[in-house]
Amino acid sequence: MERFFISAAATWAALLVGGTLSAQSLEETPADSRLARSRPAPSAVRGSQFPRLNADGTVTFQITAPDAQRVQIVPRGTGNGLGDEPLDMTRGERGVWSVTAPVRPGFHYYQIAVDGFRGNDPASQTYFGWAQETSGLEVPDPELDFYARQDVPHGDVRIVTYDSRVSGGPRRVFVYTPPGYDDERARRYPVLYLQHGAGESERAWTEQGKAHLILDNLIAAGRAKPMLVVMENGYATRPDEQSLRGQNDRFAELVVSELVPLVDGKFRTLADREQRAIAGLSMGGGQAMRTGLGNLDQFAWIGTFSGAIRDFDLETSFGGALRDAEEANCRLRLLWIGCGTEDRLIDPARQLHARLTEHNVKHVWFEGAGSHEWQVWRKHLHDFAPRLFPGAK
Repeated sequence: MERFFISAAATWAALLVGGTLSAQSLEETPADSRLARSRPAPSAVRGSQFPRLNADGTVTFQITAPDAQRVQIVPRGTGNGLGDEPLDMTRGERGVWSVTAPVRPGFHYYQIAVDGFRGNDPASQTYFGWAQETSGLEVPDPELDFYARQDVPHGDVRIVTYDSRVSGGPRRVFVYTPPGYDDERARRYPVLYLQHGAGESERAWTEQGKAHLILDNLIAAGRAKPMLVVMENGYATRPDEQSLRGQNDRFAELVVSELVPLVDGKFRTLADREQRAIAGLSMGGGQAMRTGLGNLDQFAWIGTFSGAIRDFDLETSFGGALRDAEEANCRLRLLWIGCGTEDRLIDPARQLHARLTEHNVKHVWFEGAGSHEWQVWRKHLHDFAPRLFPGAK
């Protein structure tokens, strides 16, 4: 097995000659009128001309693999904006392969398959997704700018490391501090704990989700209160523990016993439940519900974005925290539930919404177009964040 991987890596390196096109000018590519009305994707590595976004809503991929027999672009995940099936590339002169395909706005994971071996596109940045570094394509939406970098004051994204007793090792957490945090030394802030999805990491909400830019723009427009946003790795497995259930069970313990005290100790927070929220996407949405509803003495604001919540039972789910509607409505300042209409989780999400409505549990329901993808979760955060902490100073 080790010999195979060494051989495959060597073959991959040999095939992808000039993969970043550093030695190949745009004029030398196959004639294509789209290229005159196109630009490199924001996710392309610096100096790379591909992947290239065209004015007609398509994207052109190009790679140099002179010894290859078949090259494909392989979208990762169902509901991908590039489609659900591999895209066959066409061989041109000097072993330059290319393909042009329609793509919808948003962020999309993909890989390149060369004669069956999958790897990352050397012309694109990689992002931690699918439990590995994976190529990503960012396609701006011409009708949306709420997650774009605008000419407004910007906060910082800080990295804090600590040793965890719960997971038995070092951990890393990303913390967004709003504009002016270092200037107003007497000011304290509410905190949103924001979790990624399965196979991703604490990097995801800033790199894939643009959470820091979303908050910058909302705060500048006066639509959201200045707040800290804490982004942890959602896996809390001990070295001797491998089950996914163990990861999820331990994560809530880690948040309450270690992460919240750490953040309250290192940052100027408003350290009480009324000023503390938790939310997440997919796996992180399920974790937010379990952690928040299981610790209502710590959190008053909860959001689940396309949350992995199936077989909801009012009597038993989340420890029966929503069984008594009057009590739940009294303790929860906000319960926010959202999902894309093309998401595989839309039916369980709608069932959760319907059951809570029937039982008179107050909540916000957000249903919009989209699949299980970052463009949907960016919209979720954009709606969720302005609803938080209306009494914060």
